[in-house]
Amino acid sequence: MASPTESTLPTRATTTTTMGEEGVIGDEDTSEVTKLFQERLQAWKHACGYLEEYITATEKLQISQAKEYEKVLKTVSNPLREAHHFDQNLGGIAGMFDNIRSNTQGISNSHNETAKALKGQVLPSFERLHAEIKNKNKELTKGAGKQGKVVDKARAVTQKHIELLGQHAASFDSQGGKMTATEDPYVLQRQVMHRLNKQVIEENNNRQDLLAVQGNFSQFEAHVIQTMQQGLEAMMKILTGQQEQTKAMYNDIVGTAQCIPLDYEWQGFIQRNTHILIDPNAPPRSVSNISFPNQGHRATQPLMAGSLERRGKMLRRYATAYYAVTPSKFLHEFKTDDDFGEDPEPEMSLYLPDCVIGAIDGNKFNVKGKDVSKGKVGNAFSMTHELAFKAHTASDAEKWYETIRSCIGTTTNDSPNTPAGSRVSSTNVTTSPTTPDEKGPSPLQTQGITGGDTVESPAVASAPTSETASAVEKKA
Repeated sequence: MASPTESTLPTRATTTTTMGEEGVIGDEDTSEVTKLFQERLQAWKHACGYLEEYITATEKLQISQAKEYEKVLKTVSNPLREAHHFDQNLGGIAGMFDNIRSNTQGISNSHNETAKALKGQVLPSFERLHAEIKNKNKELTKGAGKQGKVVDKARAVTQKHIELLGQHAASFDSQGGKMTATEDPYVLQRQVMHRLNKQVIEENNNRQDLLAVQGNFSQFEAHVIQTMQQGLEAMMKILTGQQEQTKAMYNDIVGTAQCIPLDYEWQGFIQRNTHILIDPNAPPRSVSNISFPNQGHRATQPLMAGSLERRGKMLRRYATAYYAVTPSKFLHEFKTDDDFGEDPEPEMSLYLPDCVIGAIDGNKFNVKGKDVSKGKVGNAFSMTHELAFKAHTASDAEKWYETIRSCIGTTTNDSPNTPAGSRVSSTNVTTSPTTPDEKGPSPLQTQGITGGDTVESPAVASAPTSETASAVEKKA
């Protein structure tokens, strides 16, 4: 009585990130940096708005005398919006507004001419500053904000392909799992690397943009504070004709504002937000330091890979390309072995269990099969062709031949140089033994032969029978 077959559930390999490796999503959240700068611009805009309201109320105060100063006091009685963006110690913007509140309490009289001067000379400078802050916010939204969306989109595409790789890697591990050439984990991993490279480029571009914005913010804030200082100083000059008490109070307001160093608030802001802002000394991201799930899965490691020459169908000339025999028993042809230059889509894919391989002749051998890289519709119209391959050396040809033969469905004694007319009589069809314990070639390029368990062809449940061999012989 046969023992029941143990079912092996598909599993997805997990990748442990070691020191020096990074996740697919970087540690720096550039979207949070953009939000932080937008919030800071809002704080400066509201601070500028406070000063605009203050000048307007002061202009009205010159007309309505002492009682109107109570209204002026109300305009600055509320705490600053986004007050956590300002240093609460004396010597900063928050301290300047505290000083304005205390001095405004003592003002009692004003004049109409002073009101006209305030409205015509001081107020416009703060309005222009307010507009500059708004424009700065628009630039940030259109620049770094837009680039951040591009990064998010690139990350989503990468994650989608990583999940696809995990799905088909698990399918490869399952018993009887059948997949198409486009679902081969080897191909999917190369596609993940391609999209990951694009993602990293977008992330680094966005990072450079944010570093530029971060560097320019210090100068911009210095300009904002300087404009505030200049506006308050102009207001002081207009009010010097008023009573000595009013003059002294406004001198105190301006003196407090002038004591603020141009980088005082910025340095405090940097110290309070070092955990959010980008470190300009940190190196940019590199694909070589990034790991992702199922990276290096055994289904992604080729049994053999390297360059071969294949004879063309029309000109009959040999052309060099990059070939890989995968554990999924596909022979893929690529233009190059570069994963980053362009998306590594196979130019041709042969499902080896459905193919026939002829005898080796020096550094040449033939494989007869059907290209299955065009999808279900394309595969239905694909014709069987005999492909002539040539290795660089006879030793390399032997390694390729043995690797392909370990995965192939049928072998013949046809030599690559055998005339077409004599193949029918000279063909000797044999079936390559494939057992679960058979060891395949090494994944090293043209060096050594190792391999994993031979997986039965999804399309053929058992080895070819004698009738099948006869049919193949007649077809050849």
